[in-house]
Amino acid sequence: MTRIDFAFGAPDRLRTACQVVRKRFLAGQRLVVYCKDGSRLAAFDRMLWAFDDTAFVPHVLANDPLASETPVVLTAGDPQQAALAARPADSGDTSPLWLLNLDNDCPPGFDAFERLLEIVSDDPDDKQAARQRWRVYQNAGHTPQSHDLSRQPPGA
Repeated sequence: MTRIDFAFGAPDRLRTACQVVRKRFLAGQRLVVYCKDGSRLAAFDRMLWAFDDTAFVPHVLANDPLASETPVVLTAGDPQQAALAARPADSGDTSPLWLLNLDNDCPPGFDAFERLLEIVSDDPDDKQAARQRWRVYQNAGHTPQSHDLSRQPPGA
C-alpha cells in the first residue's frame, strides 16, 4: 500500500517542494511531480532552476526524450504515464518511484506509487484542499502520516 505523507506548515509550498525534491534527489530517489495546473507546474519548474544558487536538481517534463534518464519528471497529465516515461518497462530499473503532488486534488493513480508526498502551506485555501485530499486517502483505506514543518529547525 502507498505510504502517504503530508508536510504541513510550509512557509511557501513550491519553495518547500523544491527543497524536498532536492533532498530526495541527493538521496538517490526518483520522483514524479504532478500538478494538473500548468501554470503552477511551470512556476515550480522555473523555481527548481533558481531556488538556491548552489543547488542543481535535474528535471524534465514527462514528454521530454530525456525523461527516462532524469531523476525528476514533471507532469500535468497522468502520473502513471509519467512514471512509464521515467522508467520504461524494458529499462530493467526496479527502483521505486515516489510521487509529489502539487495539485489541489488527489493525483490519479497515486496508489501505483510506493510513496506519495504532499506539501501544505499555511494558506487557508491550501489547508482546506489538503483536508479534502486527506479524507479521500482515508476513505480509500490509507492512513496518511502528518509532519509539522513549523516545528522543525530551518534547514532540517
